[in-house]
Amino acid sequence: MTTAATKEAATVKHILQQYHRVSSNSHVQQVMEQLKKCRTAQLGYHLYKCNNNDCNQYKYQYHSCRNRHCPSCGSLQKEQWIEDRRRELLPIQYYHVVFTLPHELNGIILGNRKALYNLLFSAASQTLLSFASNPTYLAAKPAILAVLHSWGQQLSFHPHVHCIVSSGGMVTNKNKTIRWIHASGNKNNFLFPVKAMAVVYRAKYLQGLKKMIASRAVIASSGSNITDTIKALYNKTWVVYAKKPFGGPEQVIEYLGRYTHKVAITNSRIKVVDDTNRSVTFDYKDYSANGMQKCMQLDVGEFIRRFEQHVLPKYFTKIRSYGYLSNRNRQTNIAAIVQCMQLPPHPKKVVIPWQVRLQERFGIVYNQCSHCNQPTLLLVSLSYKPPMIMDG
Repeated sequence: MTTAATKEAATVKHILQQYHRVSSNSHVQQVMEQLKKCRTAQLGYHLYKCNNNDCNQYKYQYHSCRNRHCPSCGSLQKEQWIEDRRRELLPIQYYHVVFTLPHELNGIILGNRKALYNLLFSAASQTLLSFASNPTYLAAKPAILAVLHSWGQQLSFHPHVHCIVSSGGMVTNKNKTIRWIHASGNKNNFLFPVKAMAVVYRAKYLQGLKKMIASRAVIASSGSNITDTIKALYNKTWVVYAKKPFGGPEQVIEYLGRYTHKVAITNSRIKVVDDTNRSVTFDYKDYSANGMQKCMQLDVGEFIRRFEQHVLPKYFTKIRSYGYLSNRNRQTNIAAIVQCMQLPPHPKKVVIPWQVRLQERFGIVYNQCSHCNQPTLLLVSLSYKPPMIMDG
């Protein structure tokens, strides 16, 4: 039987529930189990009862898994995170650059994800900061926001870091006062020469990799000749891709909303789950064909294998800040820059209640009864165990 793209069937959760059994990694197995149970009775519930005497209906609201790999979770937390970043932006140009890793390293990265993802962040940020500190280009400390993605459009393993970089930076004088330096780069190009950045980035990553192998912080799989691979990669051009600069802070916010909390594949891209042939068909953009929209069909086992590749190491931080946005003195730096640029002070942080965000983003009134359509639902019970179904 072929299951078309119904709301319930063509989802990552459905595919995992139907076909996933055991993952080789215990952490990945735990993540897969959480995704399977998302918004099911297995995670417990909030039980509401309609306070309308003519209705008195009950409603079970099953708990979400809140796992960051889940395509269905995290949208409200993401909105708050984006709102916090909005308060940190300045009315200046921002640039977008992507640091990728060559596929020859995929094998050793898959076996040492945490260490080599950390090295990717380090090499990319150090490259940007070294060019920014150079008087030829900026001679200042910019803002850098970096986000790790590990996938390509076909769910292949393709680790890379997206960076947002400010067109200017702060300088701390000897008397500890702060001044702002505007970048003089061409608005149609990146702040720094991209080819030169690629050379520095390659050197930083490979030097770090050699040190980690020597100290056994990274272990190469048996049978692989990592020494020869590293030598060959010194002679290969690494891809550092500078995109067109953002039009302004609002475009940065739009980007943050779409990409920072992205997961390997969204449910909307899954078009068909074929239970007879045990296959999944999903949309992808073919960037080798100018971003043309195409479809790919995979065996469910291969689909799950590819999806599992993108589970982050436990407690791994996938969004990081550098430059004057680094966590130490972050708010102090921003306040000083705003004062230096003679801008109005940024508004204080406001935590918007989830009920308000739910209505603003999805048009859902959390206490509206689905039977009488009145905002009369009252919480009567809370459980983290499967429910006993009540009459009515």
